[in-house]
Amino acid sequence: MTVIPMTTDVPHQLIVITGPTAVGKTSLTIQIARHFFTEIISADSRQFYKEMRIGTARPSKTEMKAVPHHFIGHLSIHDPYNVSRFENDALSKLEDLFSKHHIVLLTGGAGLYINAVCSGIDELPDPDDSLREGLKELYLKGGIAALLDRLKDLDPDYYRTVDRANPKRLMRALEVCITTGQTYTSLRKNKPKPRDFRVIKIGLFRDKEDLAKRISDRTDAMMAEGLLDEVKSLYPFRHLNALNTVGYKELFQCIDKEITLSQAVEKIKTNTRRYAKRQMTWFRKDEDIRWFHADDVEGISRMLDAGCWMLDAG
Repeated sequence: MTVIPMTTDVPHQLIVITGPTAVGKTSLTIQIARHFFTEIISADSRQFYKEMRIGTARPSKTEMKAVPHHFIGHLSIHDPYNVSRFENDALSKLEDLFSKHHIVLLTGGAGLYINAVCSGIDELPDPDDSLREGLKELYLKGGIAALLDRLKDLDPDYYRTVDRANPKRLMRALEVCITTGQTYTSLRKNKPKPRDFRVIKIGLFRDKEDLAKRISDRTDAMMAEGLLDEVKSLYPFRHLNALNTVGYKELFQCIDKEITLSQAVEKIKTNTRRYAKRQMTWFRKDEDIRWFHADDVEGISRMLDAGCWMLDAG
């Protein structure tokens, strides 16, 4: 790859490195960032929270020292935050970074957060707290089925396409429907917002068996590093949205003596594999992503070296 000097007329470039959890995004992104002498913005919504270090596979201190990272551990689990605020925060940070670098990297596995930076999200109203609590109670009592039944009545079109294993997405759609009296579908314009930088998206993949082994090994490594103690320290706050995530909710069940520790660890591995599968389903819908095997550093380098990112502006 050839470093682009600051004197060039090439417009600013945002290189996105994405893919399922445990695929190897962190190491590859750092390699590319070091080559271009640039910095990294994290779009991993679980790594935003400073209290959740081990269970979110946050980059190590050594890795973050090698390349400046942004939006890692900058929030508390008690801080209200959403994708709309991330869009604004990330764009503000990009404006600053592009004053120093022609190329900046964005990485993570949260497709919604990546899309917010690359093309924007629709401006939807926030509900009041009582409505949100009511929907949480509905979910706790009736599970996913109760949320789906309500959504089917309020927005049958979105009901047919929504990820039915994602209660947060279901509750968000219901919040918008109830708050506005309109369907979530009608308010989601999905029109890209103009950006003053070009985007190239690189997706990483691995064979199913390879990814499953990496997930299993990483889970074991997290447990050895002290994940159970981290979860115990967060147990009093288990009701918070930030902690309703894989690796934490299973160990909360263990602490509550609903399952054994070994069962919790196996559930983490199973649920992580399912999460990775959902991520790939999301990413495959994005025709702008160029896919590479996660170990194909040479192939990615050739593509960047050939200046392929220059073709994305249109």
